[in-house]
Amino acid sequence: MSTTIRVLLDSAGRPARRLPLTLTRGGGFMEIAVQTDENGEIHINGEPGEQIELLNAGRCLYRGPLAPRLTLTLLSDAQAGRRQGAPSGIGGGSIAYPSMQIDHVVVDGRRIETDSEGYIVRPDEWSEGFARALAEKEGLELTEEHWEVIYFLRDFYNQKHVQCTVRDMIRHFRKVWDRDRGSNRYLHQIFPNGGPQKQGNRLAGLLRTKGEH
Repeated sequence: MSTTIRVLLDSAGRPARRLPLTLTRGGGFMEIAVQTDENGEIHINGEPGEQIELLNAGRCLYRGPLAPRLTLTLLSDAQAGRRQGAPSGIGGGSIAYPSMQIDHVVVDGRRIETDSEGYIVRPDEWSEGFARALAEKEGLELTEEHWEVIYFLRDFYNQKHVQCTVRDMIRHFRKVWDRDRGSNRYLHQIFPNGGPQKQGNRLAGLLRTKGEH
């Protein structure tokens, strides 16, 4: 059986585009990183009635049997009115960081929502303008090296559907830069507010890495 799961941002029906999710199946023994498409959908195959769990940033969006079509809504009407950006039923906070309150940066006159750590709420709203605005807010002047890291992080995620580890960053940048600059010390030096995995992910428009506190 083929199942289409559509994830909406709110009751207005806006699709949650390119949203990273974790699909758990096989009684919890199998975890698969998935991502919604441009329509906010994922497509999976399975047996009718198979029990699955779908999570975003460690929070359960759905737990139950497969059906031919499922529609999930991240924001309840009340939460949408408060502009909290949290999945329905799990309290305040953003999609990126459910326990925190909403902040924003202004890009070309438009408010782009972040959580209070600076992680973007809706990844499909990312742009270079967002990265510049957030960097300015964090007191960071972006250089060509920063942009190389930002786009490497985005490409890595698009290919593997998981955030890049610092170890993988070091391995890559030792090859494309040199041993001194492709080091943990240097990457933390150019991303002083949380290092390349936290500040880098924020600037790249990626969600909070699983396990951060």
